[in-house]
Amino acid sequence: MALHDEIQERRAEIRSDGYPMSIGELVNLYRDGELNIHPEFQRFFRWTATQKARLIESLLLGIPLPSIFVSQRDDGVWDVIDGLQRLSTIFEFMGVLKDEGDACVEPLVLVKTKYLPSLENRTWRDYETHKGIGSENQLIIKRSKIDVKIILRESSEGSKYELFQRLNTGGSQLSAQELRNVLMIMVDPTLYRWVSDLSGNQHFRSCLGISDRAELEQYDLELVCRFLVLRELDEPRLKGIPEFGEFLTESMLELAAASEREKREIHGNAFARTFEVLAEALADDSFRRYDHQRRRHLGRFLISAFEVIAMGLGFNVSRLGYQIDRERVQTVARDIWRDGKFLAAIGSGVGTSSRIPVTIPRGRALFA
Repeated sequence: MALHDEIQERRAEIRSDGYPMSIGELVNLYRDGELNIHPEFQRFFRWTATQKARLIESLLLGIPLPSIFVSQRDDGVWDVIDGLQRLSTIFEFMGVLKDEGDACVEPLVLVKTKYLPSLENRTWRDYETHKGIGSENQLIIKRSKIDVKIILRESSEGSKYELFQRLNTGGSQLSAQELRNVLMIMVDPTLYRWVSDLSGNQHFRSCLGISDRAELEQYDLELVCRFLVLRELDEPRLKGIPEFGEFLTESMLELAAASEREKREIHGNAFARTFEVLAEALADDSFRRYDHQRRRHLGRFLISAFEVIAMGLGFNVSRLGYQIDRERVQTVARDIWRDGKFLAAIGSGVGTSSRIPVTIPRGRALFA
């Protein structure tokens, strides 16, 4: 297909519109349920008190804010796909923001900023313990305009997810998995809740030993996603993964399809049984390097060990049922650290897409 034809085909997938709207208008849309800012997303967006105050400062000083992007649903409601934190901060300051339970969030109390230090302890309106910004400044904020870019309902279903991913990659504070979580919620909230529930499995958690920072960035959920996507993936596809992060995201979104929802119980049972066995046999040694001289596991969590041990056992667990020898699991976890092919695949400079075609089949064979 010629470049011109490719461009025309893709452009036809997106229908858009746009115009400036006052914050007062956006607040009314939000109150009327015509603007959805996804309260469940709040756990993934982490603005500091200073960042929030600087946004309010920008409005008061007349500094233009970047455009927000919304996607128009079939029922006419606008889903915010970029600009959620800006709108959430404004609504929180004005006292209209609601949480996942539809309860009002505690109104934002500002901190001082570079140009407006007197914003310290200010609120939208007067309270017993805080002084409001005054009616004149309230009008400045209500009448401030933000450019709204609208992805119309005539656009292809996947366009808003693609747009969200592009707008929130790079400069975003989201980790790769947090971005993936948001996309899962947008496609099918039950998919995200299922993955989140699996990540809370106590046997799974007892095996991980990941850092606090990794857990904060939702790496535990990424490991669940890896297990679900890679456990039974055929070897030709394992060898054809160009960019792993993008592949993992696309594969997880495919699990939202109705045909895949029916398989969740099977995947969930395999997950639970795999980590039940590992918790009993190895606990937090499951994915750490084994030192044969010292005769013990050492160091931190290693994704390469996860691919061999968790994926290998997970691939075979349904067939093996409860006939899994604890000592066999321990032996595999030790012996891979003498396996030349495995060690070569996890060497310095070897990327995920090159490592996976070696580690996962190796694990499957060792537990067969």
